[in-house]
Amino acid sequence: MARKLKTMDGNNAAAHVAYAFTDVAAIYPITPSSVMAEHIDEWAAAGRKNLFGQTVKVAEMQSEGGAAGAVHGSLMSGALTTTFTASQGLLLMIPNMYKIAAENLPCVMHVSARALATHALSIFGDHSDVMACRGTGFAMLASSNPQEVMDLAAVAHLAAIEGSASFLHFFDGFRTSHEIQKIGVWDYADLDEMLDKEKVQAFRKGALNPKHPHIKGSAQNPDIFFQTREACNTHYSEIPGVVVKYMNKVNEKLGTNYQPFNYYGAPDAEYVVISMGSSCDALMEVCDYLGSTGKKVGMVNVHLYRPFCPEYLINVLPETVKGIAVLDRCKEPGALGEPLYLDVVTALAGTKFGSVPVIGGRYGLGSKDVGTGCLISAYLNLMSDKPQAPFTLGINDDVTHLSLPITDNTDCQAKGNTACKFWGLGSDGTVGANKNSIKIIGDNTDLNAQAYFQYDSKKSGGVTISHLRFGPEPIRSSYYVTASDFVACHNASYLEKYPMAQDCKPGGTFLINCAYDVEELGKVLPVEAKQYIAKNHVNVYTIDAVKIGKELGLGTKYNMVLMSAFFKLANIIPIDDAVRYMKEACQTSYGKLGDEVVNKNKNAVDAGLTGIVKLDIPADWATTTEGGVEAMPAPSGNQVLDTFVKDVLIPANAQRGDEIPVSKLMPQADGSLPSGTAAFEKRGIAVEVPVWLPENCIQCNRCSYVCPHAVIRPFVMNDEELKNAPEGTKATKMLGKGTEGMHFSIAISPMDCTGCGSCINVCPAKNKALTSKPLAEAMGDEPVFEYATKTVTEKPVPFKASTVKGSQFKTPLFEFSGACAGCGETPYVKLITQLFGDRMVIANATGCSSIWGASAPSIPYTVNKCGKGPAWANSLFEDNAEFGYGMMLGAQQRRAKLQSLVSDLVKEEIPAELKTAAENWLAASNEGEGSRDPSAAFEAEIQKYQAEVPALGEIADMTDMLVKPSQWIFGGDGWAYDIGYGGLDHVLAQNQNVNIFVLDTEVYSNTGGQASKATPIGAVAEFAAAGKAVKKKDLAQIAMTYGYVYVAQVAMGADYQQTLNAIMEAEAYDGPSLIIAYAPCINHHAKAGMGKAMQTMERAVKAGYWHLFRFNPEKEKPFTLDSKEPTDKYNDYIMSESRYSSLAKSFPDRAKELFAEAEEFAAEKYQDLTKRQANQ
Repeated sequence: MARKLKTMDGNNAAAHVAYAFTDVAAIYPITPSSVMAEHIDEWAAAGRKNLFGQTVKVAEMQSEGGAAGAVHGSLMSGALTTTFTASQGLLLMIPNMYKIAAENLPCVMHVSARALATHALSIFGDHSDVMACRGTGFAMLASSNPQEVMDLAAVAHLAAIEGSASFLHFFDGFRTSHEIQKIGVWDYADLDEMLDKEKVQAFRKGALNPKHPHIKGSAQNPDIFFQTREACNTHYSEIPGVVVKYMNKVNEKLGTNYQPFNYYGAPDAEYVVISMGSSCDALMEVCDYLGSTGKKVGMVNVHLYRPFCPEYLINVLPETVKGIAVLDRCKEPGALGEPLYLDVVTALAGTKFGSVPVIGGRYGLGSKDVGTGCLISAYLNLMSDKPQAPFTLGINDDVTHLSLPITDNTDCQAKGNTACKFWGLGSDGTVGANKNSIKIIGDNTDLNAQAYFQYDSKKSGGVTISHLRFGPEPIRSSYYVTASDFVACHNASYLEKYPMAQDCKPGGTFLINCAYDVEELGKVLPVEAKQYIAKNHVNVYTIDAVKIGKELGLGTKYNMVLMSAFFKLANIIPIDDAVRYMKEACQTSYGKLGDEVVNKNKNAVDAGLTGIVKLDIPADWATTTEGGVEAMPAPSGNQVLDTFVKDVLIPANAQRGDEIPVSKLMPQADGSLPSGTAAFEKRGIAVEVPVWLPENCIQCNRCSYVCPHAVIRPFVMNDEELKNAPEGTKATKMLGKGTEGMHFSIAISPMDCTGCGSCINVCPAKNKALTSKPLAEAMGDEPVFEYATKTVTEKPVPFKASTVKGSQFKTPLFEFSGACAGCGETPYVKLITQLFGDRMVIANATGCSSIWGASAPSIPYTVNKCGKGPAWANSLFEDNAEFGYGMMLGAQQRRAKLQSLVSDLVKEEIPAELKTAAENWLAASNEGEGSRDPSAAFEAEIQKYQAEVPALGEIADMTDMLVKPSQWIFGGDGWAYDIGYGGLDHVLAQNQNVNIFVLDTEVYSNTGGQASKATPIGAVAEFAAAGKAVKKKDLAQIAMTYGYVYVAQVAMGADYQQTLNAIMEAEAYDGPSLIIAYAPCINHHAKAGMGKAMQTMERAVKAGYWHLFRFNPEKEKPFTLDSKEPTDKYNDYIMSESRYSSLAKSFPDRAKELFAEAEEFAAEKYQDLTKRQANQ
């Protein structure tokens, strides 16, 4: 049966099938599975019908546990129900999974398998999560590539229905979920033909219904529980037969050969590797290669993992096998082996293969790439006289020596295909452009196509590498592109950092986005790159997409320029056709942003064709010894930090992290990392950076206040410091009484800047005191910044830290994060660290703020010159309030012990100075800021008298508890309003001194912008494709009902001082506090751009979209409404963001209704706040 071919990723394939068989989808976002649920929601909003003639009922829940409960309940009602999840989310579903499976309910869960958080969070793929579910009773079906996902998803649903069984259909997160391939797509008519409708009807008739009631979920006593549990044995013994039945139905329709275990390789193979997931395609390539060298090898692709059926495995193994290696993509510390290995050993015991040696190995944890060289090593190890067992692949384990070296790294991918590699910057459009490119190639040619996108875990601004393959031969290369026909560098700052040119095959093409001529390029490219280009006759082209983007009004969104250049140079399809397809992609990709944006991108396509320049490479490059050299960071003097930077940060940031041996990471085995590593990155990713004009400056410090990355700071210099400052240092006389003899300077770090322009946009000077220049022209400011931060002392100034200006003379202890350019969240966090950072303890919910807050090896939380700074930790997503509360309880208990010891001390005969210091400390010990000076004085006396006062012994060991910690709990709205709300509410109710700070972006920002309970009426978001229909949860109002919780709602750009007041009041309040901060986000698609995030906040308040207030229980009149009555039009404001304006284009009638309701609600909210203030 011929099927329509479409280019899509694994998530799309799973969703396509799931939609057909689903009545109800209960969903919750989690990377990398969210996309499946997003598709279901989009299709339902668009009116797509399932096999039962309905649109799917989609319900977004508050957590994965909630989604599992809803799935369970919906199934009980006779509705075929599906969900999509991964990692920790899947683990939250496990209690329900045991119930669902035991009740023989036809549930199907589709899982993009992902690593579990252990010593660190990993959003990337392995099998840790699904292996944790192997005892739940769910049948488990594995797919290896997007085509298998499409085909076996159908088997999962069909077998679940016929077999009255629950299925977990899984595939590798990212490697398969996000890999795009041209695949055959099911027509719903063919799925309908295979569906056993009588079984569907039987399931519906067995639902809970008062017309024919029955009971489920009883409690059982010891007398019958065991027997009843054993009664399911026959049911499980029948499931494999049902799976095989539907595999055969699929095989009949498609001409495929799906089996529970599929064998590939020599029929008389002597050495066989067993695996499941995406590694299987690469193993097939390796079998072909080794077979061509005369080696008799094969591989087994495990599809049906649970129930595990030995007979099906035995049937496919060659009789000639002499050795078996089993690959597991997970790790079970302390076990005799990993799960698949143990299952295979058990399955073969006592059979004709019982004497065949079986060894186990681990590979690919956290999406570690596994190329064919690694897999060849697995076979060579198996063939050796003394195989290493167990073993690991793809790493250098120089501690326990389990890793296998790569001795044969032959390129095993199909000959005749083309491979391409694109180096981009997160949010520059490179990934989006390449998704469009591969779809153009896949959908408009006869070529096979594959695309995979490699990300780091930074937000926008991180490195992205797009791996594209296309050609006439089947593509089974489930690993990174290394040998490329075409390489593109979309950011010129990468030229000195990464060995991109060396990725090119001899005679290949290297396209660079830059304005350099060949002489200028020669000064930037490293020697090795120049030599490689010349010796291998690499064709080098440049295009100044930055300049073209500016001229077209696209700013930094010049991806279509580069996409056009690619099609021109790659010559895959006739260029006229390519142009037409690219311009159609512009409409599809940018239509929701308006015609102006669409037309600008269409113009970019045309410009990309004519902007290419071919460089003539000098012959002497082949032997040159001159070239660009990336500057290495200077040592800090902290041995632990410097060692980490040298051994981990530098190689990882150079894209050589795979080469770091285990021994270098031993200090981080428990997850501990040194603070302040982000300062050593110096990414240099901005196109343009700010430059200070002192003659225009009014010294307000707003530029520093709003900077998301702490790259622009005010400094106060004395005469000596200014005299010794580097050339190019700018300073002016400091303004204000009490500043006589002081010099005011603004220092900027161009290499750490992301170029958002927020500082320039907020400058209130009549003539702006900041302008922008290209990064290269501003590099002279870097040594000035280094001097100012390391040498200039922090001085007492006559400006209080409680003022905007004064706060900025405090050193930020959060700097240079990987947050998006113009991020609306990080300015708040930076400010809090300036005020309290040297005594802060932070519990951070998983989300954007944990990713830009601590993505190894880059740690932006840092220390002051005394070595003090925020102590930060992340537990999970759902438990952050409790986690932070536990931190507070632990510190409280330890400090109570210290207070007891000091109370006993002052009762003894001790020196007067020591006694006075101890008494002063006791009096102030429960104060926050007030405990600083008494603690310092007491610690000095402890050191002075420790040797002669025995009672100081234990006290001296606890001096790190003298200053009262400032406990903060950070997280986004997805955590605070949804998954973590129960914990947040409980912690607030305890009336203890914790400070909760909610960064409210009104969506789940980290997972791609899904709706949360913080999403307002009418906003379009993932999981709310037709606009959110219910109003935003009023978290502040709920918290204020307690009466003893300090509550504030702030928006920095709307009122700088109100934000500062709220933070200082909350921290000073001896009780629980909750601050909800509005944070514009790239997911809002504001037409003004993120560089004007502060102005966006201001407009939000003026339009009555967001309200500012504070509720301080210590005051006689606790409530203060800080925002004035709205003066701007609500509708004008929301239409400035595409998350609203797109609804007006897609669903105009619904938009009109929802927007009116939203405006009415906002007005009512302000009236309620006004009444609250008046009625105190």
